[in-house]
Amino acid sequence: MFVKARARVPDAEQVVADKAYDSWEIKGQVLEAEMSAEIPSKSNAMEPWIVDPDAYAARNKIERLFNKLKQFRAIATRYDKLKVSFLANIKLVLSFIRLRSIVNRT
Repeated sequence: MFVKARARVPDAEQVVADKAYDSWEIKGQVLEAEMSAEIPSKSNAMEPWIVDPDAYAARNKIERLFNKLKQFRAIATRYDKLKVSFLANIKLVLSFIRLRSIVNRT
């Protein structure tokens, strides 16, 4: 699974995921691809896995951004037929989200 993703994203250095992906099979694939696995252990794990807290915090920010993107119906349901127009809509929505965060600061 992650080995295929490595071919598409050659500059990736680590895989950051939540506890649902805590398995030695997934972590083994990540380590085989010469990346670090930042996947926290489940609460019942016999051998806890040490995770970089900064990397996990960055994962949280990205997940919140995707949740904000999904608030826009056209993005969540992918109304656009063409990749170009879908990407344009994503850029437009990201601009709107950024503008909204700047306006709400003051």
